[in-house]
Amino acid sequence: MKLTKKKASAAGAAAPGLLGKALTRRAFLQGSGLAVGGAAVAGMLPTSMMRKAKAARRIDPDAEIREVLTVCGHCSVGCSTIAEVQNGVWVGQEPALDSPINLGAHCAKGAALRNHGHSTRRVKYPMKKVAGRWERISWEEAIEEIGDKLLHIRDESGPDSLWFAGSSKANNEGAYLQRKFAAFWGSNNCDHQARICHSTTVAGVANTWGYGAQTNSYNDILNSKCIIMCGSNAAEAHPVAMQMILRAKEQGSKMVVMDPRFTRTAAHADTYVRFRSGTDVALIWGILYHVFENEWEDTEYLEQRVFGMDRVREEVAKWTPDQVERVTGVSEEGVYEVARIMAENRPGTFVWCMGGTQHTIGNNYVRAYNCLQLALGNIGVEGGGANIFRGHDNVQGATDVGPNPDNLPGYYPIAEGGWQHWCRVWDVDYDWLSARFDQDEYDDGQGGTVKPMNSGGITVSRWIDGVLEDKDNISQKDNIRAVMMWGHAPNSQTRGPEMKEAMEKLDLLVVIDPYPTVTAVLHERSDDTYLLPAATQFEQAGSVTASNRSIQWREQVIEPLYEHKADSDIAYMLASKLGFADEMFKNIEVADGHVSPESVLREINQGTWSIGYTGQSPERLKEHMANQRSFDVKSLKARGGPVDGETYCLPWPCYGTPEMKHPGTHVLYDTSKHVMDGGGNFRANFGTDYEGENLLAEGSWSEGAEIEDGYPEFDSELLKQLGWWDDLTDEEKEYAEGKSWTTDRSGGIIRVAMEHGCHPFGNAKARAYVWNFPDPVPLHREPLYTPRYDLVEDFPTYEDRKVFYRLPTRFESVQATDYSDDYPLIHTSGRLVEYEGGGEETRSNPWLAELKQDMFVEINPADANDAGVRNGQMVWLEGPEGGRIRIKALVTDRVGRGTVFTPFHFGGHFQGEDLIDRYPEGAAPYVRGDSTNTATTYGYDSVTMMQETKTTLCRVTPA
Repeated sequence: MKLTKKKASAAGAAAPGLLGKALTRRAFLQGSGLAVGGAAVAGMLPTSMMRKAKAARRIDPDAEIREVLTVCGHCSVGCSTIAEVQNGVWVGQEPALDSPINLGAHCAKGAALRNHGHSTRRVKYPMKKVAGRWERISWEEAIEEIGDKLLHIRDESGPDSLWFAGSSKANNEGAYLQRKFAAFWGSNNCDHQARICHSTTVAGVANTWGYGAQTNSYNDILNSKCIIMCGSNAAEAHPVAMQMILRAKEQGSKMVVMDPRFTRTAAHADTYVRFRSGTDVALIWGILYHVFENEWEDTEYLEQRVFGMDRVREEVAKWTPDQVERVTGVSEEGVYEVARIMAENRPGTFVWCMGGTQHTIGNNYVRAYNCLQLALGNIGVEGGGANIFRGHDNVQGATDVGPNPDNLPGYYPIAEGGWQHWCRVWDVDYDWLSARFDQDEYDDGQGGTVKPMNSGGITVSRWIDGVLEDKDNISQKDNIRAVMMWGHAPNSQTRGPEMKEAMEKLDLLVVIDPYPTVTAVLHERSDDTYLLPAATQFEQAGSVTASNRSIQWREQVIEPLYEHKADSDIAYMLASKLGFADEMFKNIEVADGHVSPESVLREINQGTWSIGYTGQSPERLKEHMANQRSFDVKSLKARGGPVDGETYCLPWPCYGTPEMKHPGTHVLYDTSKHVMDGGGNFRANFGTDYEGENLLAEGSWSEGAEIEDGYPEFDSELLKQLGWWDDLTDEEKEYAEGKSWTTDRSGGIIRVAMEHGCHPFGNAKARAYVWNFPDPVPLHREPLYTPRYDLVEDFPTYEDRKVFYRLPTRFESVQATDYSDDYPLIHTSGRLVEYEGGGEETRSNPWLAELKQDMFVEINPADANDAGVRNGQMVWLEGPEGGRIRIKALVTDRVGRGTVFTPFHFGGHFQGEDLIDRYPEGAAPYVRGDSTNTATTYGYDSVTMMQETKTTLCRVTPA
C-alpha cells in the first residue's frame, strides 16, 4: 500500500517550493539531471552489462571536467562516487564501477549526492537570534561572542557546564579533533550519534571477544551459507549492502529474517519470523535451546575458544518452547526451523542493526546474538561473523577515535593511564591537562567518589536530564548551561517535549551544521542562540571508516559554498578563542587557519595502537583509492598492482607502523591465517583467569604462531620472559620499557610479537559470561512500557540506580505502572530508503523530498478498524508521557496486530504545528513533519545509556 500523495499545491510539497510549478515525478527527475530510480536499478546489474554513460553536462564547453573520487555521506556501507567538477562547480556524478564495495551501485540517497554541491537550503553564513529573529553576523563576531559566553559560564559553573554533541557525520579527523577539543576544554561531556544507534553493540561485542566492531564485512556475506537478520532492514537502511545478501542468496545461501515488522528485507527471506518487539533474548535462547537439545553446537570450538557457555546453558534450559511462545509469540515449529537452518548451513552470519540495539537491555540482546554464533562456531571464520550494519557514513570511525564520553580515541580508558598515553602523543604535560578539569570529587554511583576527568560524561541520550535534573542529583559541579550541537540531529533522540524544555532553559545554544537542524526551531528561544555553517563532507578532505572497518580517503570535491568552514577549521577557531589552540594543535599543520587532515590522521596513527589505526597512513589510503580496480569483491584482497595482497582500505586492525605494511584485517579473530596476513584470535582483554578458571585459549592459535596455545597480552616483561626483548632496536627499547603493546609508541612490541606469529593482544577465549555487566548471562526483562504487564512479575526490570554517567536512571519506578489499557499499541520505529538520520540533509534535497512527502504511521487493518481510522487519514499518535504527533495513517499488514511503526527521519513540526517560521529564511527543508520521538518515552540501557526507541506504547486516534 502507498500513502496518498499530496497535490502539487499542498503545503510542504516539494515541486512548487523548488521550481514554482507542478511536475510529474518523471519530469521532475528528468529536469534534475539525474534519474534516481534508473541509477539505483542499474546499480543492481552485473558489471558486464554496464558501461559508463557520459551526459552532456558541460557548462563551459572550453573548460575541462575534473573527476574527483569521493565516498557517499549517508549510511555506513561506504559507496564510492565520482564527482565531475568544472570551474569549481559540481556538474555531474557517476557511481564508481571500480569500488569493490558498491560495484557501481547507488541507492536513492547516493544517486542524489550532487545536491550537496549546490543546495540553497543550507545555513549560508553565521547567524544569531536577536529578539527572536535570525540575524547574519561574521565568523569573527560569532566566535568572539560564543567564546566569551562559554568562558563566563565556565568561570561560574565549571567546564562540565558545557555539553556538546560531536558528529558521526564528521570525517575521522574532524571527529578526533572534537574529542580532543573536549579534553583540552577540560570535560568528558561530549558524545555523538553512536550512543543512540550502536553503543550497546560496542559494549556487548567488545566485552565478549575483544573489539566492538563488525567482525566480517558486507562482501564476506558472499561466503555465507546462512544469513540471519534480526532487527535489520537492509533493503531500506543499507540498500547497496543488500546486493551482497541477494547475491549470496542466489548462490544458495539460506536467508532468515526475524523482525516484528514484515519489511522489504523480509520480503526476500526464505523464512520470516514475526515476534513481539522487546523479546529478542527469549527468542535467541529459544533457538539455542534447540541447538543444545539436538547437540548441534560446535563442541571443540567451545572447549578451545569460549568461556562460560555452561552458564549460558543453564539459562537457556529455562526457555522451553512453550515459555518462548508465551513471551515472544513464536511457535515451537518456527523457532526450531531457524535453529535447524543455522545448524545445517554453516558458516552463517548474523546481521543486526538498531532493531537489536535500541532497548533498555540492548547489551543483553547483543550478547545473546554473540552466544548463538559462538555456540555454532561462526565467529572468526569467513562467511560467519557478527555483521553489524551501522548507520551514518562515519559512525564507526567516530566511535573509534571521536567524541565518546567514557573513553579516549582508540577506546583508551579515561583512567590516568589512558590520559598519560594520550598526553605523550599530544606532547602536553599531564598535570597541565588535568588542571583544565574540575578538581572536586563526586558520587560515582558505586559507593565511592571520582574526579570528573576520570568519570564518564553525560551522554547524548541524557543531556536533557543534565539540564533539567536537580543539581544535587548530578555528579558534577552544576547543571549543563550551554549546549553545542556539532553535526547532530536532536530529533533522533527520545522525549521530544522535555528536550524542548531543556533547550529553552539553557544560557547558550550553538548549532554547527550545514543545515539548521531541528535544534534551530524546536524551542522558543529569543536570544543566545547561534548557527555556524559547517562544510559538508564533500567540501573537505579526510578519511571515513565504513562499517566493515575499511578506512577510505575522501578527496575534497568543491570549495565550501557561501561561508561554510570545515569541522577541523572550526575546532581551531574555537580553540584559539578559548586559549588552548597552541597546545591542541602543537603537532598538527595549520596554514592560514586551515587544518591539514593528513597531519591529523598521522597524529591518530601515532596514538591509536590499541585498535590498529596506526598502519593506515594518508599515503597508503590514497594509494588504495587510486587502485580500487585491483581488489577482489569477495575477499577484498588486491590481486596484483602496487597494493598486491593488501585488504581494501586497510580495515582495522592494521597493526604497526605504515612501514610494516600490515595488510589490514578482513575477518576478525580468524585463526586460519597468519597475523601478518590479517589472521588472529580472541583478545586477552579480561585477564588470564576468572575465579580459578582459565580464560586463555586452549589448543587453539593463529596460523604460524610460535606460541601454540593461549597467551596474555604482550608487554615489555612478556617479551623479556620469552627471550624476544633483544629483537627490539635500541630506540624501540627506550620507548617500550615498562609499556604494553597499546602504549609503546614505537610500535616495537607489536612488530616483534607479529614477527613471531603472535597477536599483540594475546590469545584468549571469548566470554559468553560477562561478569562485570548487570546480567552476566543475558536475561529477558520486560520493556519499561510493556503491553504484557502480566509478565513483569516473572521478568522485571532493574532497580533505579545511578550509573557512571553522572545521572540517576529510572527503571522499576517507570515499570511500576501498567499503561497498556490506555496505550494498547506497541510503538516501534525505523528507517526509510529515501532519508537518512534526522533527515535534515535529505529532506532538504529536492530529488529525495519528492519521493516521500508525509510523515506516517503503519497500522494493522484490525487496529485501524478498532480505532476508527482509514488509510490516508490524518491521525494523532500519543505516547504515555504526554507527547503526541499528527501524522498520516498507512493501513497495512506489514505490522502485526498490536504494533505500529513510524520512521524517525522527520522534523520541523511539533505536536501538529509547522515550525517553518522559525527557520532562517530559505533554510527550511522541503518536507517537514512531526518527529516520532516527540511521542517516544523514557528508557535507557543500564550499561551504555542507549535509548529505548523500538518498544514503547501508544494509542492512535483520528485527528
